[in-house]
Amino acid sequence: MTIVWTNILFSIIAFGILYFLLSKFAFSKLFGIMEKRREMVLQQMDEAAKTREQAVAYVEEQKQALQQARQEAQAIIQQSQVTSNNQVDKLLDQAKAEATRLKDEAVRDIESEKNKAVEALRSELGTASVRIASKLLEKEVKADGEQEQLVDQYLKEVGGRP
Repeated sequence: MTIVWTNILFSIIAFGILYFLLSKFAFSKLFGIMEKRREMVLQQMDEAAKTREQAVAYVEEQKQALQQARQEAQAIIQQSQVTSNNQVDKLLDQAKAEATRLKDEAVRDIESEKNKAVEALRSELGTASVRIASKLLEKEVKADGEQEQLVDQYLKEVGGRP
């Protein structure tokens, strides 16, 4: 095998010219496109990282909002329990006051009825005393104001009540 130096020289020159033409016209455009593509990929990666950070921040915000909502709900439940307990206590106090008032009214009514009964009994007793006295004396005693006063005076002395 023989080496043909002229072929090698022509090949090197042809390769040099081809390389020069490619670098002048094709490589710059090709490298520019590749650089734009690299920048676009980097930009998309940055945007993805930012989006991821925003998503993490949003999740944290949502967790905090949920925790705050739970605390508010717990506070509302406790407040409603306190309010209901206060209302129960109020109702019990009102019921006790009403029962006491009704009891006092009943005691007053009983006392009033008792006084009326005593007065009626005195009147009956006075009339019965006059009848008994008239039968005993065998005379008719008139039921006028003077005799009534005498009977009332006697009842005061005996009963000790006005």
